[in-house]
Amino acid sequence: MEFRCIQECSQCCIEREYYPRKKYGKIGVLILPEEKEKIKNLAKKYELKVLILPRIGISKEKDSTSIEILAYQMMGIEKNGNTCPFLDTKSTKRSPHGGFPCKIYDDRPLACRAYPLIESEPITLDQKCKFCKEYKTADDNLNSEIESLLKIKNKMNVDTPFVWRYATGVGEIEDESQIRKGWILEEQN
Repeated sequence: MEFRCIQECSQCCIEREYYPRKKYGKIGVLILPEEKEKIKNLAKKYELKVLILPRIGISKEKDSTSIEILAYQMMGIEKNGNTCPFLDTKSTKRSPHGGFPCKIYDDRPLACRAYPLIESEPITLDQKCKFCKEYKTADDNLNSEIESLLKIKNKMNVDTPFVWRYATGVGEIEDESQIRKGWILEEQN
């Protein structure tokens, strides 16, 4: 079956989730270091305010002062972290599938290009995606998604003893007491 957006859906650009656990806060769209400046320039072009926070870092020492950032995250515009700043929710324009259009669709980050693919071998789709919930599978037309996901995975494949995840401090009001902000060392197995 061929992947396609469900009619009038923009859910993946609106809803953000807690990951990997609630204490880390809601995550934003993954932005690679080489994409960060481009995203900032696009925000200026469209006169938008974007908040880009660190997401994943590595270090050779068990010390957060020497972290090398592997990926950033662009947060949503709502206080709870939802809604991508580039999603055009104010105009009457619609995307080809009838959802809200993306102002930077042709320049969107690799993470957006890869979605709803979350693993390439075997092909695994995000079950929070409305298409994936309804049809359970897609095996056609995922070439660009696979290519984007592989580029991201190659950037994240490092051999460093310490991996850090940035807690955003962003989430629902009722969860504020559980959410942290700042670097957290990933638990070693």
